[in-house]
Amino acid sequence: MILRRALITSKGQITIPRDVRRLLGVQAGDALLFEEGKTGMQVRPDRKTSPFEKYRGIGNPGIPSGRKAIVKQLRELRDSE
Repeated sequence: MILRRALITSKGQITIPRDVRRLLGVQAGDALLFEEGKTGMQVRPDRKTSPFEKYRGIGNPGIPSGRKAIVKQLRELRDSE
């Protein structure tokens, strides 16, 4: 269990400790949701898209996975033009 402390400024702002940000997987500009639960308040990232969205299309048929295979495929396409 992680127990960290953050102070609230006069403007109602807090600094989230680095290890907590890493655990939540958030960075500058990300939004957080504060939910009231049976055991108290819970904080979680507000994700509008899936964290796996950036990997969409990696498994294209005919192109092996990996950076080298993609670069090779692009070079072949450019040479054929």
